[in-house]
Amino acid sequence: MTFPPEATLADAGEFGLISELVGLFPQGEHVLIGPGDDAAVLRVRTGHVVVSTDLMVEGRHFRRDWASAEDVGHRAAAQNLSDLNAMGGRAHSLTVGLAAPADLPARWALEFAAGFAAECALVGASVVGGDVTRADEVVIAVTVIGACLQAPVVRSGAEAGDVLALTGRQGWAAGGLAVLGRGFRSPRVLVEAYRRPEPPYDAGPIAAAAGATSMIDVSDGLLGDAAHLAEASGVAIDVHRAAFEIPEPLVAVGAATGADPLSFILGGGDDHALLATFPDVASVPDGWSVIGDVLEGAPGVTVDGGPYDGPTGWTHF
Repeated sequence: MTFPPEATLADAGEFGLISELVGLFPQGEHVLIGPGDDAAVLRVRTGHVVVSTDLMVEGRHFRRDWASAEDVGHRAAAQNLSDLNAMGGRAHSLTVGLAAPADLPARWALEFAAGFAAECALVGASVVGGDVTRADEVVIAVTVIGACLQAPVVRSGAEAGDVLALTGRQGWAAGGLAVLGRGFRSPRVLVEAYRRPEPPYDAGPIAAAAGATSMIDVSDGLLGDAAHLAEASGVAIDVHRAAFEIPEPLVAVGAATGADPLSFILGGGDDHALLATFPDVASVPDGWSVIGDVLEGAPGVTVDGGPYDGPTGWTHF
C-alpha cells in the first residue's frame, strides 16, 4: 500500500485508490483490455454468454461489525458467481462498483478487494473493471459475465414427475445470522458460514450436463426459491422434511433460540446451495440429495403435502 495504513478514502483520493485496487486483480488470458480504459474487452470463444448483476448495501446485506472487509469481498463475489453457476455456467469476468463514505479507511477497501479477488480465483474469473464513488454508506454493485457450454438451465423447465434435488451447504448461514443477531459469536462454524459462503461452483455445469430441467441458487431461502421454480415452470413442488439431516450446530442454535432447527434449512439463504429438478432419481448426479417431488397442480410449494407456516425466505420489499 503506497499510502499510510490509517489513510481514509478521502486521503487516498479516487485515482490513488483505483491504482491500488487494479494491482489486486490479475487478468486471465481471455481479457484483451482490462481495468484502465473506458470499457473492458473480452475474448469469447464458445458457448452462450450469461450475465447477472447484484447489489450489497451496508446495514441491509452486511454489517462491518459482523464481518471483516475481506469477508464482505468473498460474499459479494460469491453471490454473483453463484448466479451463473445456477444457469449451468461458469463466470470468467466481473466488474465491481464501490460507493463509500469519504472517511471509510482505505485499508477496508483494499481488504475488500483482496477477498473479492480470492473468491473469483476459485473459478478462475478476472475482475476487469469497475468504478468508485462517494456515498453516505457502503454500497457494492457487481456485474458478472460468463459462459455456458451447453444450453443454459433456466427456472421454467421443471415438469410433473421430476424430482427436486439440492447440493451444497444449506441453512448454515441462516444459523450464523441468528447467532450474530443475538450478539453471540458461536457456534463459530455457523458464524463463519454466514461470513464466507462456500457455493458448490462445480455443481452447476455438472447438473446441466446431467440433464437438469430447471435450477436456481438458494440465495433468499430454500422454500422461497423453490417457489420461483414452481411459478416459472407452472408446477407444484412438494418438499420432504425427512430428506434433511440437521447438522449438530443448527440443532444447538435451535435449542438456544427456541427455533425449529429445520427452519434454518427451509427458510435460510446466503449459503448459495443449488436447487434443481431432474427427470428421475437415476439422473441426479453424485453429491446431490433428492429432497422433494415435482407434481401437477397449481404452482406453489408444500412441505410433506401441506402448507408450511414457518419462514420461507427473504424479500427486499
